[in-house]
Amino acid sequence: MNEFKRIIKKEAVLFISLLAAAVSAVFVPPSAKYISYIDFKVLAILFCLMTIVAGLKEIGLFNVLAQKMTSGTRNTRGLFLSLVLICFFSSMLITNDVALITFVPFSILVLTVTAQTEHLITVTAMQTVAANLGSMLTPVGNPQNLYLYSFYDMKSLDFFRITLPVTLAGLVLILFFSIFGKREMINVEFSLKETISSKKNLYAFILLFVLSLAAVFRFVDYKIVFVIVLLSVLVIDRSLFSKVDYSLLATFIFFFVFTGNIGNIEPVKNYLSTLIKGREMLFSVMLSQVLSNVPTAVLLSNFTVDFKSLIVGTNIGGLGTLVASLASLISYKLYVQTENAKPLKYLGVFTLINAVMLIILFIFSSMLVN
Repeated sequence: MNEFKRIIKKEAVLFISLLAAAVSAVFVPPSAKYISYIDFKVLAILFCLMTIVAGLKEIGLFNVLAQKMTSGTRNTRGLFLSLVLICFFSSMLITNDVALITFVPFSILVLTVTAQTEHLITVTAMQTVAANLGSMLTPVGNPQNLYLYSFYDMKSLDFFRITLPVTLAGLVLILFFSIFGKREMINVEFSLKETISSKKNLYAFILLFVLSLAAVFRFVDYKIVFVIVLLSVLVIDRSLFSKVDYSLLATFIFFFVFTGNIGNIEPVKNYLSTLIKGREMLFSVMLSQVLSNVPTAVLLSNFTVDFKSLIVGTNIGGLGTLVASLASLISYKLYVQTENAKPLKYLGVFTLINAVMLIILFIFSSMLVN
């Protein structure tokens, strides 16, 4: 029983999506129509990207880049900013989740060996904000962007016109928040120098990543890319399949079923469409605070054509509470596992930074959207 509770707590959003799909199935009985609800392109590309990024991480690419960015003699403010910005820029391509899984543990190591652990809470909180804001820029930066880009069949230029101004505003806020604190010179050295374990695999994964991007931007059929990635990983390292976040893929499927069924209940669909009309960004931000931004994007997209407000709302909506973006939970869990962790203090600092940035970016984005 305790194990079951632990699993539910760990995969809360997955179980919520499952429950929502099950309840909706009472009103719209299961049929072959359910298949049409599912966006297989999003699932296939997301699977490819997660597998490829796992491969790049496995061969040590991200650790090599992180060491090159932080090693040497530098002042503490510059070091902290480097740790934050590596999450901001890397999340644009490897997603906010992977950026935090990769670079928060690295930052914990760096701050520990340099005797700077008193700054661990602030750096980790800022890394989380940076990953969530940086991932906003591209269709592959986070799952909701990939979904919305596909759902609304957007042109690449239109997408970047929406996300670029808000991402730049987020970068300005990150730089502003990072100028505070003492500046003292320290030397960052690593006893073990990270290396790429296989140059051949590195080139293979980079090629597969480029192919996946081509599928995202519709230059190549996603089904062809999916087969190529599947066969390539089977040859290179099939253990990478075990590193895919299948719970995220399942969450998408359950929410596809739920929203598809809701869309077939005409009174409910009409009511929700009327309710959020003209308030898409506000609803996106508010709902993300309790449901997280990925499910919010899937849910609301079925009731509005205002993709601009929805994209901005679900992205800045990743700021705020700890569950607003599931990526935020990753860094929190990594922090509380450290020695002498102070969870309540972390939550206080995290919430304060997120709240301030969310309010500023919401006001800024409202002016852009309107």
